[in-house]
Amino acid sequence: MPEAASRPPSPEGAYSQRLGVLSDSQLQAALDRFDLGQLIDARSAPGGLFGQNVLLQTTAGGFVLRGQAHYDGQFQKERFFSRLIHEQTPAEAPWPYVIEKSPEIFGWSFAIMPLLDGVHLSAPETQQSLTQDDRIAIASAIGEYLALLHSTEFNRPAVYDYVADDLKPMPAPFADWIVGEVRTWLDRCLQASQETTPEDVAWVESIVETARPAIAGDVRPVVVHTDFTEGNVVAARDDSAWRINGVFDLGEAYIGDGEYDLSRVICAYAIPDTGRLLPFVHAYPGVHPLRPHARERMALYILLDRLIIWEYGQRNGVWFKPGVNLRAFAERFVDATRVVAA
Repeated sequence: MPEAASRPPSPEGAYSQRLGVLSDSQLQAALDRFDLGQLIDARSAPGGLFGQNVLLQTTAGGFVLRGQAHYDGQFQKERFFSRLIHEQTPAEAPWPYVIEKSPEIFGWSFAIMPLLDGVHLSAPETQQSLTQDDRIAIASAIGEYLALLHSTEFNRPAVYDYVADDLKPMPAPFADWIVGEVRTWLDRCLQASQETTPEDVAWVESIVETARPAIAGDVRPVVVHTDFTEGNVVAARDDSAWRINGVFDLGEAYIGDGEYDLSRVICAYAIPDTGRLLPFVHAYPGVHPLRPHARERMALYILLDRLIIWEYGQRNGVWFKPGVNLRAFAERFVDATRVVAA
């Protein structure tokens, strides 16, 4: 996690709604479990949707405490992929990543990892300081860094197995698995609200069928982050050149087609057009060339990404106005694939 300016906690130590009130003595007890020094300062982490993190400064350095796991095995999975990225790719992730399973201190298990060197790009202070040239340079650096993350090839597509704390083969060929993911999330959207219509379902299926030839055959298996965005990397600037120093938030990672990781950044940069989209999509293939028929694959991958966003918004009643259907929301993002080489 990044070392960045962030808002101080309330006097009661309420670092986030999810974590609740944490006392300095509790935080020190967590640090003592791993001999991580004496607490100097604790702050709420910038960015993030779920409020799982507290930034800690101690006599031993900077750390992130991460609590209230979303599901059994979240921290173990993040630890696995942090180690894998740290040890087997040219990219970087927080390591070492340690876990305390006992709920004794906080009432829930927690993890602690080192702060990565750099600034959090979603922090308000950082956003206010960036010029347009900075933003364009960062977009290009993110594309180059994503290519580095994807530069190590693994034996086959795989998913994390919590029981074994290891990878296991996907339950189906990658093409079938990714289509299954699209349909699973489509079903969840249908259950979440009435705003996903039969016409939306037909539209989704038309994109699936168009993409099938493009996803057929073998993929080049790499680490797929799935939520690769500016908010989940740290950046630094040296001599006016921006670089990305690390990536975090690996709870949904797997081994598969790395081109999927282009999707969320394309969506963030395409609407509204801020001049960052082309630098990003040109930088990635400049290091890691896209396979033939990338545009058709990207349409499917962006659709899956938007289904995940749509389902969360519909289920929680946030982000979307009533009366807007799935296609009206997602189609403009799918159309952004026009910037991707065919």
